Amino acid sequence: MNNAKKFKEMMHAGEVPLGVTVTFTDSTVTEALCNVCDFVWIDMEHNGYTLETVQAHIMATKGSDTTTLVRVRWNDPVLIKPVLDIGADGVILPMVKSAEEARSAVAACLYPPDGTRGYGPKRTVNYGQRGGTEFCKEANEAMIIIVQIEHIDAINNLDEIFAVPGITSFLMGQQDLAGSMGHMGDPDHPEVINAINTYVNKAKTTGVNFSLAGGGDAKTLIEHIDRGVDWLTIGLDFMLMLNKAEDFTHPVREYLKGKKS
Repeated sequence: MNNAKKFKEMMHAGEVPLGVTVTFTDSTVTEALCNVCDFVWIDMEHNGYTLETVQAHIMATKGSDTTTLVRVRWNDPVLIKPVLDIGADGVILPMVKSAEEARSAVAACLYPPDGTRGYGPKRTVNYGQRGGTEFCKEANEAMIIIVQIEHIDAINNLDEIFAVPGITSFLMGQQDLAGSMGHMGDPDHPEVINAINTYVNKAKTTGVNFSLAGGGDAKTLIEHIDRGVDWLTIGLDFMLMLNKAEDFTHPVREYLKGKKS
């Protein structure tokens, strides 16, 4: 919970927490990233992760200041509860399209009376050494709930979704938004860009915390920061690995070509 509080404190202080989306199963990836990241985004939605694998990634952050966010496979209490019970600091909830779905997400993350989350933590209560009313209250206050806006229906319902209490931040998913608008694979289509601008402008006007899915380079990430995002994912683990490999191999191959000529 302390790392969740640090994530929120950074945003409230006007800082922009930076993190990496984790897709590899080996938890040493997360352990290494703790040296440079404010948070890791452990992605269950598009990976074949088991709960045991996710728990290993979460445990790899122990002793660090790195916050753990887990994107669950769907906005479903059955999928949210075990992820929180194994110690995630917060969840990212995909494809939320209405205020009703947003309220359901919040309820699933919070203990009564604020929500409907069932009680069954293990790691977060030091395996039974703590708990009780104060723990539940502290857990609710620290919880990070991130709702993903990635469908044209959500854009059309933004005012109602942004008004739902208890949400920590919102995240724009440009690719799926484009698909829902008939422009799959083309998030730069003018109609999609217009919808993204609507999201950004309404978020800033309303005063809610928000983010955009990370770009492919530092220039794009800085542009996101200039647009006012409150936190930011700089990329996926395998993309960062390949980009770094390319930084080394490309100049070496060019040098070798020159030697042959």
